[in-house]
Amino acid sequence: MSKILKYALLCIAAVVGVAVVGIVYIVLTFDPNDYKAQIIQAVKDDTQRNLHLDGDIKLSFFPNVGASLGNISISEFKNEKEFIAIKSARVSLALLPLLSQRVIVDEVVVSGLKATLIKYKDGTTNIDDLLGKDGSPKTQAPQKGGSSSPIKFDIDSVLVEKVNFSYLDEISGAQYAINDLTLKTGRIANDVPSKIYLSVGLQANQPELDVVIQFETMLTFDLNKKKYQLQDMALQANGVALDFSELNIAAKGNVNADTMAQEFSVNNFELNAILRGTFGHVVANLSLPELKSNKQSLKTSMLNLDLDIEQHGQAFKVNLNSPLSGDIETQQFNLSDLRVEVNATGDKLPNKSVSSEMKGSVRLDNLKESMQADFAGGLLQSQIKAKIGVKGFTDPAIKFDLALDKLDADLYLPKNTSESKVSVYKQPEQPLDLTALKTLNLEGSLRIDSLKAANVKVSKLRVDVKARNGQVNVSPLSANLYQGSTDGKIIVNANTYSFAINQKLKGVEVEPLLKDASELEIAEGKGNILLDLSTQGKTVSALKKALNGNVSVNLTNGAIKGINLTKLVEGVQNLSKDTRSQTLGVDKSEKTEFSEFKANFRVKNGVAHNDDLAVKSTVLRLTGNGDIDIGHDNMDYNANVILAKTQQGRTATLPVIVSGPFDALKFKVNYGALFVDAAKQKINEKKEEVKTKIKADAKEKVQEELTKGLKNLFR
Repeated sequence: MSKILKYALLCIAAVVGVAVVGIVYIVLTFDPNDYKAQIIQAVKDDTQRNLHLDGDIKLSFFPNVGASLGNISISEFKNEKEFIAIKSARVSLALLPLLSQRVIVDEVVVSGLKATLIKYKDGTTNIDDLLGKDGSPKTQAPQKGGSSSPIKFDIDSVLVEKVNFSYLDEISGAQYAINDLTLKTGRIANDVPSKIYLSVGLQANQPELDVVIQFETMLTFDLNKKKYQLQDMALQANGVALDFSELNIAAKGNVNADTMAQEFSVNNFELNAILRGTFGHVVANLSLPELKSNKQSLKTSMLNLDLDIEQHGQAFKVNLNSPLSGDIETQQFNLSDLRVEVNATGDKLPNKSVSSEMKGSVRLDNLKESMQADFAGGLLQSQIKAKIGVKGFTDPAIKFDLALDKLDADLYLPKNTSESKVSVYKQPEQPLDLTALKTLNLEGSLRIDSLKAANVKVSKLRVDVKARNGQVNVSPLSANLYQGSTDGKIIVNANTYSFAINQKLKGVEVEPLLKDASELEIAEGKGNILLDLSTQGKTVSALKKALNGNVSVNLTNGAIKGINLTKLVEGVQNLSKDTRSQTLGVDKSEKTEFSEFKANFRVKNGVAHNDDLAVKSTVLRLTGNGDIDIGHDNMDYNANVILAKTQQGRTATLPVIVSGPFDALKFKVNYGALFVDAAKQKINEKKEEVKTKIKADAKEKVQEELTKGLKNLFR
């Protein structure tokens, strides 16, 4: 028995010895570089691409199976242009564990990989030949038989470095690139923590992007249980993107995923971002202490977002926090107790500081593409209640209902100083941009108890808005203002850049309205103003020149400011005989009072024409006709001042021509016409006196002749 065992061991030793000698012989005598030509030709025959093997091929067989390659490249299809190249690649794995379906890899090293993917103008790509007819990579049919048990693997380390990949779309001109990708790992094996390091540069021109990303974590996985864990995760991203001239992002936290149970959790997650661009400087901090989700639900006790924004000399601090819950199956999510705090500082703000705090909720239904938000609290210096609904995320339809107790919009608008007016005049006029209105789908109501905007003060404002397909209807537009009210509608068509207004002002005091709205002091009185106007144009000046429609003014118990027509007529006797006309400027201390002022204007191409002016007072009447050129900000109007009684008991008509730009009107008083009118009246009076005297003399003579005749008759 011992001899048999002895001979058996000798036989096994001999077999092993022969095998070792055979492997040693192969290693010592086999040179794969001798077969380069055959390998290159085989690739050429199979792919119609040229393979270049400029470096040595090194193989090892025992105790590890390994290969090392250098300076490898493959050309484009039927073209010598390089498609992909590798500076060096090396892999080594243990031989004996393969027999038990265990893959133990000592190392995987790839360095200097370069590849270019191109989409040509005809829609084809430079890898179409490598893909199957359905666009998927060519694969061999799986072999039948064999064990179905999973292969276990254990990789001691992986190093991938100096990887560059580029993509060019010749149709759109888009270019994307991955530069200097580096991947380093520790041991990669089932249920073994492994340190992962990734660094990569990303570049693009559509949109503009140039960032470097670094990622580190401790990865642990269990492929049998399908569990994955990222501990001490750290992400850094720096560069430029979109309109951000500076972008710095940092994230950290822990992630756990159980794909078999469909459970996912995040712990101690923080995201910090610094963004700088033409809009200003933004610092954002997002924190999630804990987030848990499964196939049914998602929940976090608190989501917190802090924003620090510096923009155009103003600073904003925003804090947003709320619990978050959601249903994964229905994709419904809820911020049930949302709190938003805003603190703003800046020289242009009222009292250089504004604080706001609002509370509410936000509900999101991703499947139905809808969102509903309800808020109440302080916004700027107002108390607000707001309901906002959105349906459809690609083409959103927005509904809203807003109610504010008060709002002074002028506190947040640029100051209209004389210097700003001069600078505006010097700058070329910019066209209106109504692009946003063309896709706006909006419906809602805005109510403000007290509003001040552009220095105009109104109360009980109500604005109902409907916007769709580029047309915006504001109806009603109603409010109380200056002891009266206004009601009407406005229509804007963003597709044709056309505007229409139909507004009725009732019982309005025009003096404070004109002063607040335009800094004009030209009239007093209370009454009604009707506006029915339309226009079209892409600039303000074009809109003014294209105005068409009707304007009606009916005022009572007021005055025309800047001139006293009664005084002018009554002071005619103090003028010299050589005075024919006189041009006067506006005298703010003077005014012409009236009991009634009526005028209707027909507006055509920016010019308002009137020919039925009727102004009445106790001592004069005023009629006239002429044009107000709104498009060029000037007027040319002929008025006739008719004084009911002069000191001599006569009427007097004084022509007055009002002309010039709105901000420098001139009154040309035609005293010559007044003198002519007075002379005509005197002549007419003399004529009447002569006629009366002739009639009286003739009557007296007839009576004398008749008396004489009677005397002669009775002699």
